[in-house]
Amino acid sequence: MFEKVLTPTLELLPQMEGVLAKRAKMGIKSKGRIFFLDPDEIVAVEAKGNYVLLRRMNGSDLLRESMAVVAEKLRAFGFVRIHRSVIINASFVEEIRMLSTGDNVVRVKSGLEYTVTRTYKKNLHAITPVWIGTSGFGAE
Repeated sequence: MFEKVLTPTLELLPQMEGVLAKRAKMGIKSKGRIFFLDPDEIVAVEAKGNYVLLRRMNGSDLLRESMAVVAEKLRAFGFVRIHRSVIINASFVEEIRMLSTGDNVVRVKSGLEYTVTRTYKKNLHAITPVWIGTSGFGAE
C-alpha cells in the first residue's frame, strides 16, 4: 500500500523541481557587495561587452559574467534566451509581434521591446505551455 502512494509522488518530483527553484533567492555580486534577489524581480538580462545588465522594474545592476553562464543559471527560473545578447523573464512578456523580416519583437511589462532573431525563435515556445489561435506560430 505504501508503494502505491509513494510512486505517484516520486513521479511528480521532476515537475516540482521548477516550482522549488522559483522560490530560491540568488546571490548577486555587484559594486563590491553581495545582495540577494528574487529571480522574479528580473525583467531581462542584456549583454554589455564583457558584462551583463540585470534589468529590474526599479533599477538595474551590471555584473561581470557571460551571457551563456547567466542563461544556464536562469533557465530553471523561467528565463528564455531570445537573442545572442538578450535573455527575458517569460513572466514579464506581454506581447509578441511578427515582423516581415522573419524576426519577432517581444514587449515586456516595463515597456521595453526586444528583437527575437530567427536563430532564437524556437525558444519563444518556452514562454508558455499553452498557445491558442497560434497554429502557424506554434507549428514552426
